[in-house]
Parts: sequence; C-alpha cells; structure tokens
Amino acid sequence: MKKAILSMLVALLPCVPLSAEAAGPVKIGFINSITGKEAQIGENLTNGAAMAVEDMTAKGFSISVIKEDDGGDPKNALAAYEKLVTRDNVIGVVGPYTSGSANVVASRADQYNVPLLVPAAAKEEITMKGYKNVFRLNAPANVYSLVLLKAVAQYKPKTIAYIYAATDFGVSTVKTAQENAVAMGLKEVANEKYQQGQPDYRATLAKVKAANPDLVFLVSYDADAILLMRQAKEIGLAPKAFLGAGAGYTTAQFAQQKDISNLVVSATQWTDDVNWPGAADFAKRYKTKFGKEPSYHAACAYEAMRIMIENSAKSGNAATLRTKLKAGSWNGIMGPVKFADYSGFTNQNNHPMLVQQLQGGKYETVYPAQFSKAKLVYPFTR
Repeated sequence: MKKAILSMLVALLPCVPLSAEAAGPVKIGFINSITGKEAQIGENLTNGAAMAVEDMTAKGFSISVIKEDDGGDPKNALAAYEKLVTRDNVIGVVGPYTSGSANVVASRADQYNVPLLVPAAAKEEITMKGYKNVFRLNAPANVYSLVLLKAVAQYKPKTIAYIYAATDFGVSTVKTAQENAVAMGLKEVANEKYQQGQPDYRATLAKVKAANPDLVFLVSYDADAILLMRQAKEIGLAPKAFLGAGAGYTTAQFAQQKDISNLVVSATQWTDDVNWPGAADFAKRYKTKFGKEPSYHAACAYEAMRIMIENSAKSGNAATLRTKLKAGSWNGIMGPVKFADYSGFTNQNNHPMLVQQLQGGKYETVYPAQFSKAKLVYPFTR
C-alpha cells in the first residue's frame, strides 16, 4: 500500500509547478544586430544591455540572458524570437534593433504570448496594431521629424529635401516628416530614396543641390551617413541645415569625422547631459568600460534590459510579466517610462526626444530649452 502511494506521488511530481528559485534563473531573450550592416550601432545596444545585466546582477537579481544575432534581417529576427520562446523558454524578449526586424517579430508576439520590449526601433506601426505583448521604450518615427523641425522653426526655413534609406525606418520617418513639414508650411523640393551600402551617392546629392533646399532631412545608418556627408562636401551641397533623423548621425563614429560632421543637427532619444536619474553616470561608466561615448541606442538598450530584468525576476512567467509591464512605471536614465495607450499607440512610452548638434566634434544638446546647454548654430557653414 505504501509503495503504491509513493508511486502515485512520484507520478504527480512532474505536474507540480516549480518556484522560480527551484527552476533556476529566469530566462530573458535579447535579439540584436550583432553582425551585418547595422553592426556598429548594434554594438552600442549590446554594450548597453550588458551593463544593465551587470548592474542588476549586482543588485541580486537572478536572470539568464540568451543572446541572438539577426544580422539586421527580419527573417532571422523572427526565427530567433521563435527559438527563444519555444526552445529556450524565455519569458520576455528585448529587441530587435531595426524597424524591419522589430515589426515582423511584433506581429508574432501575441501568437506566442511572450512580451517583446523594443528598445530603439522607430517604425510607428510596431505599436499601432493593438498588440498586447509588444511594448516600446523609445519614441516612434513621427517624433524624430517633429522635434527637428521645431528646433529650426524660429529661423523660418522655406524649403526641404529628403534623402533616405529604403528601409522601414527610412520610409516611415520621411512619411511623417513630410506631414510635419506641410503643417509648418515647408515646400518639398526633392525626394531621394536610396538602397543601403552604395559606394557613390554623388548623383543623388547633385539632384538635391540643384533644388537648393534650406533644409536637407536625412535618414541613414552609420556607414551611409558618413559617406553621404563626405560626398555632400565634395560636391558643395551646403543647405542652411542638415537634419539627421537619429541612427547613423548620432554615433561616436560619425562624430569622429570632424571635417564632415561639424554642425550637423540630429534627433536623439538621449544625451548624457539631461537631468534624468543616472544619465551622466551611465555615460561616464560606459566610456570607461568601452573607451568611447555611448549613443542613444546604448541608453535605450540599458533601460529596456533593466526594466525587463526587474520585472521578469519578479514575475516568473510571461503572463505576469506582461501585467507588470503594462501597469508599471519607472524613472531612470531615459527619464520617466510608462507604457501607455494614446493617439493610436498601444503600450508605447511617450518619450520626449531631444535635438543635438555636433559642435567641435562633440554632441551638444540644443533643443528643447529645458534640456539644452548650447545654442543651435544656424545657418550651416563649412
């Protein structure tokens, strides 16, 4: 009789849910562009996320982060997400970086019911489909152009030209830029979309130069951003302002090209001189650890990973994690964070963007006034 009872108890054991402590560290996924065209920017996200893991581990959080490289390819990103949620049994995922990858993964998050926290992808659609399991930390594409145009509005520019990569991020950002520009009364005089990774953009730039715009609005990743500005200088394209929509115009690599990057204006999600808790300290520690200045991508990844670790460790399962992300609020290096529903967005952090300008090889915050410590130099001069 005793043997029979014991056998019954043993048979029941696999059905008993284990506690988070008994099951070991909570697993979190991280999808990023570690290789591929966006690898340099991806490195910033990798570094920022790694710092968050170190900081949270030091605070006693027991987590295991499983990293996946999508190479900037949406198909790879989707395969990585499906592997993480079905084979690795993660309860939440941070990433991916690019808009194309994040948009595809977001479309499957509700199917698998595993929360996705997007740190830096900006395509508006990502959080406009009503997905329950998709959360975004950074401001979406429409805010990039809006904050840039507001920063130069006082100088009363009249015309604008667009040069942008044929990517989800490029197309969506320019679409909203056109809407914002029309509302400001700006006349569009050129619109040039390009394929990434070309060796020569002079013909495209020459068309824009012929249109003589007051503003040139650019959306590019790092390598293209540097080449476009170098070749713009070669052909003598000099509008009253170059406006870079984040991405490649906000990196340490771009800033180092002082002969071509000086006075370029760019939208950014974060700078180290804002008064958000820990922002300056994060920048200092990042530079000491990695030997270069962090871009906003690093800060976004840090805060996204920090929030994911804190709430995953306190949840133990995907459903509870989703509830905690939806109900919670945080205040750290990215300022106040709250995943809200507004203006057609779902689970979107209403993050204020900043404008910075490269002055003497250093990014200076120039807009809005409550965050700026330097004055915008306008018009642009070589």
